[in-house]
Amino acid sequence: MQEKAKARGFATRAIHEGYDPLSYHGALNPPVFLTSTYAFDSADTGSARFAGKAEGYIYSRVGNPTVSILETRLAALEEGEAALATSSGMGALTAVIWTLLKSGDEIVADIMLYGCTFGLLEHHIGRFGVKVLFADLTDPSKLKAAIGPRTRMVITETPSNPNMRIIDIADIAEICRKSGVLLVVDNTYCTPYLQRPITLGADIVVHSATKYLGGHGDLIAGAVVASKAHIEQFRFTGIKELNGACISAFDAFLILRGLKTLNLRMDRHCSTAERLAVDLEGHPNVERVYYPGLDSHPQKAVARRQMRAMGGMIALELRGGLAAGRAFMDGVQLATRAVSLGDAETLVQHPASMTHATYDPDERSSHGFTDGLIRLSIGLEDYEDIRADLMGALDRIGR
Repeated sequence: MQEKAKARGFATRAIHEGYDPLSYHGALNPPVFLTSTYAFDSADTGSARFAGKAEGYIYSRVGNPTVSILETRLAALEEGEAALATSSGMGALTAVIWTLLKSGDEIVADIMLYGCTFGLLEHHIGRFGVKVLFADLTDPSKLKAAIGPRTRMVITETPSNPNMRIIDIADIAEICRKSGVLLVVDNTYCTPYLQRPITLGADIVVHSATKYLGGHGDLIAGAVVASKAHIEQFRFTGIKELNGACISAFDAFLILRGLKTLNLRMDRHCSTAERLAVDLEGHPNVERVYYPGLDSHPQKAVARRQMRAMGGMIALELRGGLAAGRAFMDGVQLATRAVSLGDAETLVQHPASMTHATYDPDERSSHGFTDGLIRLSIGLEDYEDIRADLMGALDRIGR
């Protein structure tokens, strides 16, 4: 990343990085390039671009001017060398995996992952000869024990979805570096505003840009940030030839719009969630609240060390288990019963039957969350209104 970009503040980069209006007829916002293909001024130019000997666009599956602005901006925000925007978070992750791994390789993954990531690693990737070992990466010694001669990649997310475990990125990055293993961190929950895994030693960062980066629940997208060499591999192998998960120019435009308010939104998500976590922990119908800003969180110190603030996600166990959880979900009136996260609206969902249904009951138990866990994505509504809705739904349980 250029020194000029490093010197600028986060909000300034989120608004300006990678785009000069005077280069586009003075247009304040980047144009949306709605084109599938690009003309060459000669046959030689086309050949050179396809051979990677000349810069320029050839086909929008591998590059588009609107998308390029987004990629430049994301790399600057994550403080990485380069970025690749994709059509979804799973498109981003699979571009990384399919590009870098082959039959006989091994992955070490944390025991708690987004449900579709877990589904890919536990139920599908083995068909292609890639072995996955799951380990509790909150304990670095378990990572050391799990890494073997065929390990090529470690995959984690922090905070973990849905139960808010915190992984010490710097610690496990050091283990990976000494072992010659790549560390992939899903930074969706935090965004680069709250946490920058590459600065802590991670090699590759992935996002579901559907969530906080877009921020408005109106798009599906993903992103990868890594070294320039890796991004070129992911672009020309992972996206171009393996999974085809290219982002549309219009979705890139929407994410660029979302990034302009990312720091403001994240500050609001975090401040409201922190107050609500305290409120929820004190309610008699709540068994436990999982939020890294609470004194009761076992990895609070690690979270404080690597995160700017504690995020907008809360998980809770209710007294009465799954029945109470369902009653709570049916009892909210302002919050929306829906999966996903990072939207302006407060969302409430039941992981065991929704986003994490890929974990069977035994896997849920052994990997660290219960059938009664409820996940909250705290929105941008007024704190008092969200509090009244959530506490009212808790009050009505069992009536």
